[in-house]
Amino acid sequence: MNNVKSNFSIKDLENLSGIKAHTIRIWEKRYNLFQPNRTDTNIRCYNIENLQKLLNVTFLYNNGYKISKISQLGEDKIPNVVRDLVSEQSNNGHVLNSFKMSMMNFDQGLFFKTYNELLKAKSFRNIFYEDFIPFLHELGLLWQTNTITPSHEHFICALIKQKVLVNTEKLQFNTPTKTSKTFVLYLPDNEIHELGLMFLNYEILSKGYHAIFLGQSIPIFSLKDLKPLYDNIVFISYFTVQPGKDNIMAYFKNFHDLLLTDNTSELWVLGNMLREINQKDLPKAIVPFSRIDQLVQKL
Repeated sequence: MNNVKSNFSIKDLENLSGIKAHTIRIWEKRYNLFQPNRTDTNIRCYNIENLQKLLNVTFLYNNGYKISKISQLGEDKIPNVVRDLVSEQSNNGHVLNSFKMSMMNFDQGLFFKTYNELLKAKSFRNIFYEDFIPFLHELGLLWQTNTITPSHEHFICALIKQKVLVNTEKLQFNTPTKTSKTFVLYLPDNEIHELGLMFLNYEILSKGYHAIFLGQSIPIFSLKDLKPLYDNIVFISYFTVQPGKDNIMAYFKNFHDLLLTDNTSELWVLGNMLREINQKDLPKAIVPFSRIDQLVQKL
């Protein structure tokens, strides 16, 4: 398999496993758990098998196994002990590790297997909140530390989006039962991170509301086309990276002046860029939320 990234630094292993690099070195030296290669400058370099073993070792360690006992299990037995432990209890740590290995190996089969196992005990909604959201949070940290490449992120996010779309389509055959509001979901210009918005579309439909999903990079002026068609519109948007911190308050003012002055519509907003502003300065018709579940509770 031709992986984009098949060799990892010890810092990469720390970021992926949560185990400090110093501790990994101790496990390596004292218990001979890993056999890294060395670069020409004698820097440790780990392969995908080392990563997978470390994630399994970390899982057992976090579930009460002493590292000295783990080191005595042998290469072939460690995965079996992990599987036995997972079968005895529901464990989010193993799920996250499986999704990580699926991402690092570009292994969609492992993703589907992990998801289908979860589906035996959970609803799609619970999987998203309990498993996908924690994983996506870690994904953001791995991206910030350059542990993963854009290929890794796009691969795994596309698989999660696929599950959101499949479950959303099931709801789109239903006639809306609540007509007091129409929800219009969009992302601002140059914003492409739509996974959270897609899940909100699912949640809104599941509550019986009418939802219009517009997706990525929608100019404000084009949203005016909806105003003559629907009463009581609630616009919903995610601000992950755009507009930038120097422009976001101007964006909200422009949005308010163009679309919210008639007091029949609102804008509900989420995303990292909200941390860059004083939310108390937002117009009354613009409502910020820090998490998806907070917004869903307001529906």
